[in-house]
Amino acid sequence: MAEKHLIALDLDGTLLTDDKTLSEATKKVIQKAKEDGHVVMIATGRPYRSSEQYYHELNLNTPIVNFNGAFVHHPLAKNWGAYHTPLDIQVAKEVVDICYHYQFHNIVAEVIDQVYFHYHDEKLLDVFSMGNPSITTGDLREFLTDSPTSMLIHTEEEHLKTIRSHLSDIHAELIDHRSWAAPWHVIEIVRHGQNKAVGIQRVSDYMNIPKERIIAFGDEDNDLEMIEYAGRGVAMGNAIDQLKNIANDMTLTNEQDGVAVYLNELLNLKAL
Repeated sequence: MAEKHLIALDLDGTLLTDDKTLSEATKKVIQKAKEDGHVVMIATGRPYRSSEQYYHELNLNTPIVNFNGAFVHHPLAKNWGAYHTPLDIQVAKEVVDICYHYQFHNIVAEVIDQVYFHYHDEKLLDVFSMGNPSITTGDLREFLTDSPTSMLIHTEEEHLKTIRSHLSDIHAELIDHRSWAAPWHVIEIVRHGQNKAVGIQRVSDYMNIPKERIIAFGDEDNDLEMIEYAGRGVAMGNAIDQLKNIANDMTLTNEQDGVAVYLNELLNLKAL
């Protein structure tokens, strides 16, 4: 058997096809990798409630990284622990104040499975309804009562850079932020120092798998730290240029089963 590797998988734009499904080839290769003794885990910006279906569809039994590292837990082993590193609630409310200097559509705060909308928003409600979270609507400065795992600012494309620059000027040492991929013009905010690499390191330490045997796949800027941290960071064919520039390797796109094709060859799985 090949040496045991930890395989860390982003979901959207990486493991999932554009219609948000797992291809049969992907499922087949992941299953064979597990049978051969490799450890497979998900590392996503999604909350657990909207990644749980893929966790079970792949029959995983490993910890999962959600909210880009701000929440890490093991769905099947409560004694493994849960690592929740939220934003300070006062900082969260100051972020709302900052938004009022600019044009924005909405602000959303998530506290694990509680979702707070600054304004009622049918379009965003549809996006966040997966997993039936508890939803509260109203001025976050009044209604938000717990430190949020993450915050999202929905604005227009022309305001993204300006708002992000202001956030960095005011709270550079307290928050990290990044933009979602098109078509959503959203700024995502987590506590400073939280990213997928932090979550993966927790899991690799627990599994006693060295950094050089970590294989990570991603496509967007929330994968940068993870791709850089892994012994073998792999950019999808559809990845942003910034990610491709720092990756150790590249594979096909998410629509071409890039993860499956790469793992099948690298680990000699003979599953395709």
